[in-house]
Amino acid sequence: MSYRFMRIIVMFDLPVETVEDRRNYRKFRRLLIKNGFIMMQESVYTRMLLTPSSERTVIELIRKNKPPKGLVQLLTVTEKQFSKMIFIVGESKSDIIDSDERLVIL
Repeated sequence: MSYRFMRIIVMFDLPVETVEDRRNYRKFRRLLIKNGFIMMQESVYTRMLLTPSSERTVIELIRKNKPPKGLVQLLTVTEKQFSKMIFIVGESKSDIIDSDERLVIL
């Protein structure tokens, strides 16, 4: 595993009280999935970043498409830090390949 890659973690808490709130929630969630994010747990999504410029691009994308209400937080960590995640209860799902091992570098 190479440790030069990074992960961006998006954590959000959005209201779902009105029809418009639910629409904004679904729109934001679809945006994340469409742009390569994988759900770690409810309202927590992650994506691998290959370059520092891709981090800026993703942050700007989320900033431009942020919901009008609620809380959205971003955290960027190295792949080495991410791989040291400790599971207290439950375990990692292995049905999704989400590592740098699937990359083909030409």
